[in-house]
Formats: sequence, C-alpha cells, structure tokens
Amino acid sequence: MATASTPGIRPLNPNFSSGPCAKRPGFTLDALNGAFLGRSHRAAAPKARLNEVITRSRAILGLPADWRLGIVPASDTGAVELALWNLLGARPVDILAHESFSEGWANDIVKQLKLAGARVLTAPYGRLPDLAAVNPAHDVVLAWNGTTSGVRYENADFIAADREGLVICDATSAAFAMNLPWEKLDVVTWSWQKVLGGEAAHGMLALSPRAVERLLTYKPAWPLPKIFRLLSGGKLIEGVFKGETINTPSMLCAEDAVDGLRWAEGIGGLPALIARCEASLAAVAGWVAASEWAGFLAEVPAQRSCTSICLTITAPWFTALDAAKQAEAAKKIAALLENQGVAFDIAGYRDAPPGLRIWAGATVEPADVSALLPWLDWAHAQVRNEMAGV
Repeated sequence: MATASTPGIRPLNPNFSSGPCAKRPGFTLDALNGAFLGRSHRAAAPKARLNEVITRSRAILGLPADWRLGIVPASDTGAVELALWNLLGARPVDILAHESFSEGWANDIVKQLKLAGARVLTAPYGRLPDLAAVNPAHDVVLAWNGTTSGVRYENADFIAADREGLVICDATSAAFAMNLPWEKLDVVTWSWQKVLGGEAAHGMLALSPRAVERLLTYKPAWPLPKIFRLLSGGKLIEGVFKGETINTPSMLCAEDAVDGLRWAEGIGGLPALIARCEASLAAVAGWVAASEWAGFLAEVPAQRSCTSICLTITAPWFTALDAAKQAEAAKKIAALLENQGVAFDIAGYRDAPPGLRIWAGATVEPADVSALLPWLDWAHAQVRNEMAGV
C-alpha cells in the first residue's frame, strides 16, 4: 500500500481541542495585564469588569432587550443545571437527546429530579431526534449543537411560536458561532471556554421574560443549593444580571473573557465570527467530498456543525475491523498528529463512534484547518499500513 507523503505546510496553531478551545489569534498573556487581581469582586471596578462581560456578550449576540443575562458558577454545566433545577417540574418535559451532553441532561432529569412527566426523544450519534414529536405544551431541553456528535439544528421550525412550555437550550458550542433563534428559546446557556477561547469555570445564563415569569410563579418540590438560587424573598436577584455573581469568580478569567469579546467586536462581531467557522467547515467539506477514507458523522449536510466537526472513517480496511480495533486505529491517527505537533486533542469523543473531532470555532484560523487536512491523509495512511502489517 502506498504511503502518503509528508505534507509541507503545518498549521500555525495546532490547538483543535473542543474545550478548552484555542485562544484568539495573536493572544499573549499581556492581554490580561488589566485583571483586577487581589481585589474583591464586589468592589466597583471589578464588578464593572464582570458586567462588561455581560454587556459585550449581549451586544455581540443580539440578545433581545427584555432578556436577562448573568454569570453563574460551574461553566455551561452549572448554567444548564441551574436552569433545570429552578424551572422544571411545572409541566411535562421533552428532552432531545442525540449526543453525550444532551443524554446527560436526560439522565439528570429522569434519575436525579425524577420527573414523572419526562419524555426522552433519542437519536444515535449523527442524527437528530424526531422533531415532529415535540409537544408545544411541554417544556423542552436540547443542545443546539452537539459538541460530541457534530450535529446541529438547522432551524427552530419544530418549536411552536405559541408554545406553552419553556425551551431550555444548551448552546455552549453554538453561541458566537451560529445564529440562535432567540424568539423560539427561553433559556440559553454557554461557557467562556468554547467559541471565544476563554478560560474555564464560568457559565452564562440568558433568560427570556417567560423564563423569569416561571421563576417567580413556580416553586420546585426540591431544595435548591445556594449556587442555584436566583430568588430572594420571592423576588429575582437582579444583581446576578449586573455582575454581582453568586459565588467568587476569577477576575483573571473575566479579563480573558473581555479580551475575547473585544477581539470579536474588532473583527466585525457575530457575522464575522460565523463566517470564520463556516469557512472552516467548507474547507473540511471540500476535502471530505474528495476523500477515499473519511466522512462526516452528521448525516444531513445542513445539520453539520461548523464548530465541532466530527469525522468518521469509512475506508474498507477500517470498517472490516471489530469495534475495539476501530477505536484503537482512530486513537493512533490522533496520536500520530499530536506527536508531529500538527493537531492536539482531535480524537473523537469517547462515547461517539470511532473517528476524529476537529474544533473549528471562531478562534481557530480557517487556514490552519486547511493546513491540517493533508496531515489527516498522511496519518490515515500510516495507521492503515501499520494495521495491515505493511
């Protein structure tokens, strides 16, 4: 079997991890020199910096004026859990589970909150659930972009404009990379360490007026931990949405988040961020179309993620292997690329079908994605020959 020649061009930045993700182009630690280290986050200037994260995020995303946006603990996971524990239970709930994170929310709702009126609408990796089955009288929980499956919703037509229930949307690998249909959503969450490459541990929680009304009029049957509480004396804690965080935040991470937001504004805001992600996806799609061994995990072209691009290995030598050998081969390809210093952390998610996952969020240069593609061919050929004993 022939061995692909070693490519002559290398990605300038080999960081293709799906989280934490690549820093914005040109980033150095000097960007954090203004961080309010050693200061109380309750003091005026540090609190203003936290509020700056909120106001700049609102502006870039085009958040509706009547929505609230706050910083909450524990990354996107904390933001989603806060929403689930505060808001669910008032109505039956439909959970759309098609990859690991949405499956996790389903597990928490069914096994932890133990909601009797929960329906889990499932689909295997690479597909979306039956969207026609969503009941507009139910609350809905979904992940807009499957970080571990590379499948995104192409639109929100399946969500009724006159719905009775709330729609809780995990958008951690979609926010700042895709247009979100705010009019069809009620809770949207994300984290700093995804599309804009921020540092970890902080989540963002956006609430529509309908979500706020639910908070004020419905009391869950279970106790809420302090870090989940958004009410005091029956009233919304408005300070959470002005930079007064529930627990102590990292001012270093906050400075980094502001730096990423300023960079996003400087390149043209949301349209420019989306264009960068879509350019990377287009490069991969062109390569896949000509590839003899790789395909997309997402089966429907319009549902292919422009951030977490998940690839399968379709070559006959690979599909003839048993599941364990397939997993071994995919890991070998990822390890070869890491050893060459051209791509870090691109093995497929552990619960997904064996393959590769390339993060192509806005901080990743499309030129680096294009430079990576010949290396995929090279690594595939090396592993194919090794597995065949050539």
